[in-house]
Amino acid sequence: MPLKFPYGISNFYRIITNNYFYVDRSNHIRLIEDAGDQLLFLRPRRFGKSLLLSMLENYYDVAKADEFEKLFGDLAIGKNPTPLHNQYLVMKWDFSNVNPKGEPQQIEMRLYHYINRCIQDFADKYQSLLPKGYIQINQEDTIDSFFSMLSAVRQTPYRLYLLIDEYDNFANEVMMGRGEINPERYQTLTSAESLVKALFRTVKSASGGLGLERVFITGASPILLSDMTTAYNVAENIYFQPEFNDLCGFKQAELEAVLKKVVVECGLKPEDVKDALLIMQAFYNGYSFSDMSNELVYNPTLALYCLKYLQHNCQFPSQMLDENLTMDLNKLIYLSRLPNGIGILKQALNKTPPLILSLLANRFGIEEMLKTNQSNQFIISLLYYLGILTLDGKTELRELRFKIPNNVVRKLYVEHLFKMLLPSDTERETLRQMAKDFYQSSDLQPICDFMTQRYFKVFDNRDYKDANELTIKTAFLTVLFNDVWYMMDSEMPVKRRYTDLTILLRPDFRHTSLQNFLLEFKYLKLSEVGLSGEEVKKLTVAKLEALEPVQEKLEQAKQQLLDYRTELESKYDNVFKLQLISVVAVGFDRLVWKKIS
Repeated sequence: MPLKFPYGISNFYRIITNNYFYVDRSNHIRLIEDAGDQLLFLRPRRFGKSLLLSMLENYYDVAKADEFEKLFGDLAIGKNPTPLHNQYLVMKWDFSNVNPKGEPQQIEMRLYHYINRCIQDFADKYQSLLPKGYIQINQEDTIDSFFSMLSAVRQTPYRLYLLIDEYDNFANEVMMGRGEINPERYQTLTSAESLVKALFRTVKSASGGLGLERVFITGASPILLSDMTTAYNVAENIYFQPEFNDLCGFKQAELEAVLKKVVVECGLKPEDVKDALLIMQAFYNGYSFSDMSNELVYNPTLALYCLKYLQHNCQFPSQMLDENLTMDLNKLIYLSRLPNGIGILKQALNKTPPLILSLLANRFGIEEMLKTNQSNQFIISLLYYLGILTLDGKTELRELRFKIPNNVVRKLYVEHLFKMLLPSDTERETLRQMAKDFYQSSDLQPICDFMTQRYFKVFDNRDYKDANELTIKTAFLTVLFNDVWYMMDSEMPVKRRYTDLTILLRPDFRHTSLQNFLLEFKYLKLSEVGLSGEEVKKLTVAKLEALEPVQEKLEQAKQQLLDYRTELESKYDNVFKLQLISVVAVGFDRLVWKKIS
């Protein structure tokens, strides 16, 4: 039977009973039980957190006891279950169902109604186990409704397991939903008298013998935690622990196994598995959530999107990022507006110097977000929680390194910077056409002319003052980036050194007239050539190239490119014929480029 991929489905019961493809994570249930009674687990958006909660719901729900074998018999936990399976009355709150639009009072009212509906659904579901008429829904006070429900639970031999999904969703939207902070609305929602704090205060007190025994909370970031400390300070954070690194996400071996099946279904060649894995690795892999784990995981939702498309069409999608799943640009816009925000985005793209922190910030609220001078710790930490950066090992001093995980995320950075630096749609479209021509002709001159005549003029004085090879490389990366035809990387490691810009065709486009490129950038200050900007502009191309400092830089770039090519062609079994191009910038005024045969 062909595989059925549950793209967009987070209902565990439906996935198992309808024989959808499922990567078994049930072996983590025992670890979750051992970790504590009230847990907080963070992962980026669209990373399978809702499916995880659905699995826990089905495992612990007393109402599903008769279906335990059907649901878990073939899974790891079904072969060796814990004593707590099917021993709880389970309630789930999903805060993504609370509309964050409007005034704080309107949001609170929607939250009131939502929690009351959850309590009513709970009463209906467990009516055969709960004492009749015990649960009273108070339309004016949902906290009173919750205590009424807890009283009913205590009349049974069972206890409550509360699952909270996207705990920070509406808070994030209220605070940063339009790319800018709205502190008044947020502070109203998290004030001492707010319903949000009252809810979490109630959850905390309910776990002290009032019928609530276990709580499992998911979210994307620790925004809200600092402001919730007085209301709820008992949850243990498990999101950094190495045993939970792969709790959400696919591992390399798991993805390779399913790709082999899809390749067989499509009647493709067995060697196509290697190419398929290469593409998915470039676009979806690279996430690490624990500094003590060396294993990288794939974004599961995007991997399923791609697998389903590949199975149906027997080819990869042109757009590797499903537009319905694009990450929240508003938060990236907000971060880029902070002091040093753009600098960190550029540094992340260039990987030089690497982004490093001694410690991740593990909770922050409105006060931290409103600071005029934000620390790098705050910006890098938030980028990590949003999945726009990920862990990249440690330094010898055990500091944490960070990197962009893959090309899907890299595109997010590049497009944001491209629009910031060149707001005109017409000019961006002109550059895209130039890039397309370059991919086929390898003629870089039109792009170089546009760079010096228009693009470099948008860099501010600080960029010009601190300009170096990285500045030039960033500019070219934003112009040349293309994820439909290419797998692009900046600072690809080669023999303990790093290429400046590698532009390699996706395997499914190697048959086209498009070419592969390796670019090396060098930078000369005007003082190094002993000329002013106006004098440099008046030189002919031949005279500019003849300048001794320019000749030296071109030769340095040539030697590096030849070394890189040998190593890369060996690594990829000579499937790439690389066009080697060196680019020397003389200030921001002229660009000299050479193709190396």
